[in-house]
Amino acid sequence: MKLATIDNNSRDGQLVVVNKMLTKAIAVPEIAANMQIAIDNWAQTAPALTTIYNQLNLNQLEGAFNFLEAKIMAPIPRAYHWADGSAYVTHVELVRKARNAKLPDSFWTDPLMYMGASDAFIGAHDPIQIEQEAWGIDFESEVAVITDDVPAGVSPSQALDHIQLITIINDVSLRNLIPNELSKQFGFYQSKPWTAFAPVVVTPDELEGVWKDGKLHLPLHSTLNGELVGSPNAGIDMTFDFGKLIAHAAKTRSLMAGTVIGSGTVANQGSPNGSSCIAEIRCLEIINSGKASTPFMSFGDRIEIEMFDETGQTIFGKIDQVVTEYSPA
Repeated sequence: MKLATIDNNSRDGQLVVVNKMLTKAIAVPEIAANMQIAIDNWAQTAPALTTIYNQLNLNQLEGAFNFLEAKIMAPIPRAYHWADGSAYVTHVELVRKARNAKLPDSFWTDPLMYMGASDAFIGAHDPIQIEQEAWGIDFESEVAVITDDVPAGVSPSQALDHIQLITIINDVSLRNLIPNELSKQFGFYQSKPWTAFAPVVVTPDELEGVWKDGKLHLPLHSTLNGELVGSPNAGIDMTFDFGKLIAHAAKTRSLMAGTVIGSGTVANQGSPNGSSCIAEIRCLEIINSGKASTPFMSFGDRIEIEMFDETGQTIFGKIDQVVTEYSPA
């Protein structure tokens, strides 16, 4: 099943069911007005939404509209909880190597995770609005999941059963603001603007054969200004699968329905197309030549992020964003 949210002049938008090819959609207010309501009552709404999805794919429904022409919001425009991990430890290892810092052994056994801003997520085609290029604008291509209610102390294997929806995201970072924030030893805040979501989220059964062991085994393609930056396989070099990430987040408290968990930047070690952000490319340049030559993003730059199934069909739709200058009021 594939779900999305379209703009209806409300903060939470209108939940819609989308067909497999991402061409047609239909609103389902009789089942759930928005995504949060749907996930809050997933045991009841999921079967009803699945029925609509199957009928939509068979062209059996009146009222379906052209999804490609809709104003698409993030599938869950705001959430009660958003936590981003760093599941690809090879990425962290590379960043530390570039600054001659040793990776602590604990990083291989205990996930890194921070709590992000979930009061607003943005849509796949919304601009990346930043005030200054000097802040070091970077994209980060990731996989993310949305859970139902997760009890505290859940095991990694049990946690996998609580994953109800899967998608890809662009977790934008302002690289030049990060060092000062981390030096305070209190985590990210100003350096993490709004996160963008792909047009749709899908249920795990849509990913049969490629969603295995809490990992999505497909390449994640990132294209900057028409040039492929990287297409690492999200199922390779993922030290902590989503079951482990969720269990880590739920170690001391329950997670409420609608919690979003990110994988962190997808990366493959030693692959020429293994990067999903500019920072990693710059680290490789520093290691190889002693200095970084690839600039961070500028106003007018376009980043496209997409994942395809084995037939070449887009799964989640494309994240397609342009960096624009934000002028404070």
